[in-house]
Amino acid sequence: MPKELVLQVSPEIAADAVLLQQYLSKQIKVGVSEIQHVSIVKRSIDARQKAIKINLKVLIYLQGEAFKESSIALPDYKNVAHAQEVIVVGAGPAGLFAALQLIELGLKPIVIERGKDVRGRRRDLKAINRDHVVNEDSNYCFGEGGAGTYSDGKLYTRSKKRGDVTRILELLVAFGATPDILVDAHPHIGTNKLPQIIQDIREKIIECGGQVLFETRVTDILIKNNEVQGVVTQKGDAIAANKIILATGHSARDIFELLDRNNILIEAKPFALGVRAEHPQSLIDRIQYSCDYRGEYLPPAPYSIVKQVGGRGMYSFCMCPGGVIAPCATSPGEVVTNGWSPSKRDQATANSGIVIELKLEDFAPFAKFGPLAGMEFQKSIEQKAWHLAGQTQRVPAQRMVDFTQNKVSSTIPTTSYVPGTTSVEMGQVFPGFLSQILREGFTEFGKSMKGYLTNEAILHAPESRTSSPVRIPRDGISLEHLQIKGLYPCGEGAGYAGGIISAAIDGEKCALKIAESLQ
Repeated sequence: MPKELVLQVSPEIAADAVLLQQYLSKQIKVGVSEIQHVSIVKRSIDARQKAIKINLKVLIYLQGEAFKESSIALPDYKNVAHAQEVIVVGAGPAGLFAALQLIELGLKPIVIERGKDVRGRRRDLKAINRDHVVNEDSNYCFGEGGAGTYSDGKLYTRSKKRGDVTRILELLVAFGATPDILVDAHPHIGTNKLPQIIQDIREKIIECGGQVLFETRVTDILIKNNEVQGVVTQKGDAIAANKIILATGHSARDIFELLDRNNILIEAKPFALGVRAEHPQSLIDRIQYSCDYRGEYLPPAPYSIVKQVGGRGMYSFCMCPGGVIAPCATSPGEVVTNGWSPSKRDQATANSGIVIELKLEDFAPFAKFGPLAGMEFQKSIEQKAWHLAGQTQRVPAQRMVDFTQNKVSSTIPTTSYVPGTTSVEMGQVFPGFLSQILREGFTEFGKSMKGYLTNEAILHAPESRTSSPVRIPRDGISLEHLQIKGLYPCGEGAGYAGGIISAAIDGEKCALKIAESLQ
């Protein structure tokens, strides 16, 4: 039996297999040559003290003990070419993992994606960044892999109660992700590596007899006697099925409008909204690691911060060490920001959404829109940002200290946001109560993280797509829509997930419930 050990070591030892083996040999009092293999089970950073340590949980195999290099294989997927068909609307994490689960259960997924395949999306992303042209069907939010493909691939989740997180991580590894995601406390794939993984998932779906239809937007859901019959696409084609997983993501406003127009029950949902703050990564390293220079053995430092300000939560969201800020509008006439990091997190800047919890009463000025009130509130801020930025994808920007002092920044340095910036007083972007909470909140952040409140930090507005402004209510047991039989609202867009892992888990759960109903 291997010996399990939980320990703290220096970053240098944790990064070097030989040094780690030498260290462990002293801990368990055996010669180095007696150690056959060391498996790292868990890894995290402890930066609470000036001398930073790495927490490790390891398994030590001595010579003569049974050890075999572990490998993770894909499930035994069936060929489902002639099986019962299930429509999956959306090829983000929820839709793709729902499709894989359906295949595993012997059902044929027909995945319908409004955007382009993962490679084709790149041209449209370039058009947003370079030419300020937004393709409503192919952008940072829409297309194969969904928003997660080009927004970092962070896999950390607190949603372990929702389902089997390890299963999702192992599937990602089997499709090509680094095995480190099974070990690290805050696993991350990287925007540069995700496209190939997403493409391999799609190819497996097709290989097993499933279908994936790109550049195919759903424009209607066929319903008879409160039961789904299929969907209609923008090409006028009808695709029949009496089971539909609706996994369209948090930005599919046309789907929310379609449901509301057809009197299919939806609800306004609170979400969070604010700015994306960018600091020099070296500054965040100094704050978090309490050192002048991070060194080669520590990763770029992240941060997480939460405050109660004016009776509301204000917190960091989707923090990207060594990352960049991206333009994430899904329609012309709006500006939206998000952030991502490459796998090495080697960019010069760190960015994070800094957002404030909204309440349903905040949407009162848009009450005439009923369950779409939150969406219209969100849209109004994005459109205002577009006008303030000269009706381009340039983003309203302000230095952080200047913002807290209600002062327009005389200069804005070049940031990682490629389309460029326009110096604006952020109070023009947000309603007065939000601006005031943000000002107070940044002052409080500066007290907790000495050096965080600085004019080296640039605020970009708005960070508005943190989660869906709409919930599509479903039965807690069957997961079917409360009103429409055979319709399974799923993932972030339906209001039941918040990130890649929880969306993937929800997709699998919906697929399982469909299989149960068919039995």
